[in-house]
Amino acid sequence: MTGPRHADRPSHTEGSPLDPDMLEVAPGTQHETVQGWVPRLATEEELRIALEKAFDYRGDVTITLKNNSRIEGYIFDRVAGPTLSTSFVRVLPKDSNKKWKISYAEIGALAFTGRDTAAGKSWEAWVSKYWTKKSSGEGDLTLEPEAME
Repeated sequence: MTGPRHADRPSHTEGSPLDPDMLEVAPGTQHETVQGWVPRLATEEELRIALEKAFDYRGDVTITLKNNSRIEGYIFDRVAGPTLSTSFVRVLPKDSNKKWKISYAEIGALAFTGRDTAAGKSWEAWVSKYWTKKSSGEGDLTLEPEAME
């Protein structure tokens, strides 16, 4: 007695929801471009939203404190507490190895001043560069990362 082959099952044919060729194509993540943005921080919610975006940003930001001092650097951590006084960001300053812990309540302004180091670095961009090199006949097909500034 013979039954249907595994490959002939309906779940394994073209166009089915389990078609492996369809499963391997997934949409990429769209990142919002905030480089150069100076958000308006009129309300607590606007401040919290801007600092969440700053945490996700892959470049330096400039934080102006309410005492008018400025810190330019990379936000590497944040804790969102119930109040602005209990919420803080941690920053690696551009010109120092000292890590700063800054309360949300101390922040007067925020600007996305640094270059987004990951902008344009999608998988699709990498593959495009690879195929351009390959089609031009270059022997060395390694793609080296760009130098950090």
